[in-house]
Amino acid sequence: MSTFKAPKGTYDLIPPYSAKYLAVRDAISGPLRLSGYGYVETPGFEDVDLFARGVGESTDIVTKEMYTLTTKGGANLALRPEGTASVLRAALEANLHKAGGLPVKLWYSGSYYRYERPQKGRYRHFSQVGAEAIGAEDPALDAELIILADQAYRTLGLRNFRILLNSLGDKECRPVYREALQAFLRGLDLDAETVRRAEINPLRVLDDKRPEVQKQLVGAPMLRDYLCDACKAYHEEVRTLITAAGVAFEDDEKLVRGLDYYTRTTFEFVHDGLGSQSAVGGGGRYDGLSEMIGGPALPSVGWALGVDRTVLALEAEGVELDIPPTTSVFAVALGEAKPVLFGLVTELRTAGVAADISYGGKGLKGAMKDANRSGARFAVVAGDRDLAEGVVQLKDMESGEQSPVALADVVEVLRARLA
Repeated sequence: MSTFKAPKGTYDLIPPYSAKYLAVRDAISGPLRLSGYGYVETPGFEDVDLFARGVGESTDIVTKEMYTLTTKGGANLALRPEGTASVLRAALEANLHKAGGLPVKLWYSGSYYRYERPQKGRYRHFSQVGAEAIGAEDPALDAELIILADQAYRTLGLRNFRILLNSLGDKECRPVYREALQAFLRGLDLDAETVRRAEINPLRVLDDKRPEVQKQLVGAPMLRDYLCDACKAYHEEVRTLITAAGVAFEDDEKLVRGLDYYTRTTFEFVHDGLGSQSAVGGGGRYDGLSEMIGGPALPSVGWALGVDRTVLALEAEGVELDIPPTTSVFAVALGEAKPVLFGLVTELRTAGVAADISYGGKGLKGAMKDANRSGARFAVVAGDRDLAEGVVQLKDMESGEQSPVALADVVEVLRARLA
């Protein structure tokens, strides 16, 4: 037993369970790769101020949940708590917005870190796949990203998820709503921290999950009543495009999301089979974020989907992913046949066939147990007498049938049978 364990609130991905995570990542990124999104990867830590400015000083992420550290040189860094600010920073640093036509379309996958109370579906280290369309203000982009996420989930076999949709207005109409909401909140009996949050970003108070706060918010002014004509028209076009694509959604006028940078379109994917941690992903438009972190005006939209929570949603629905076995052919070498079969395994791998071999000098019985555990469809068995005759024994692990095949032909025979 190891002296060390994974830190509290984190997890290890171990085969064969880890194959689910890989399958989910591939399924989520698949529609993005077919839609012009290129892969981007950013460091696991960034300047603290990148998140303080971008994510928002009033958010729980910045005030309570970031893992921060000071380097020997005195730089203040934070383990990334989310992906959008990092991806936008990378795009600006590389001048991708100057390289050609906008939008710049990017997708990413990685681990993120937040210090919070661990529970099922909520970890201190978690995995996400995200997408960002940077540098264009177009309802079709907002709709595209929502549709692509919906496609990804349906490709996986998920059915019992819902899409919540709202508009948060823009720099023209939101300040008017902000004042009205702050005036309302000042009349409530709120704790000092919530009062402070209301002065920085009152919309964040609407996202407070505590029953004692939600009870007091009954009758609060609604953003929909303050949207300007441009925001109303923009939101209606997003709704029309999503509907035309056959994607169902629910209007949720209370949907805020937990980050300060969102403007106009905001959305969330929720699954009712996950209990209190029902959100499996979400995103929205963030037209002012580039300027917040020192870049030019680059209206953008994006989302992040939780790999961990998507796996939990699949399990809640009883969806079994069609994950191919890691090994298709397993070689069992007897006597002095190991060098020849080892070469055969290498040749099979070169030909694109997943192949493995028994190690450790095991006898026939032990090696065949390895073959069974591998999940291979075929076993290739050979001893000294077989090689003297120029053949190997090919065993179908499903039917149990076994027949000799010429050593020179075995690669092509296996490729044909596995096709």
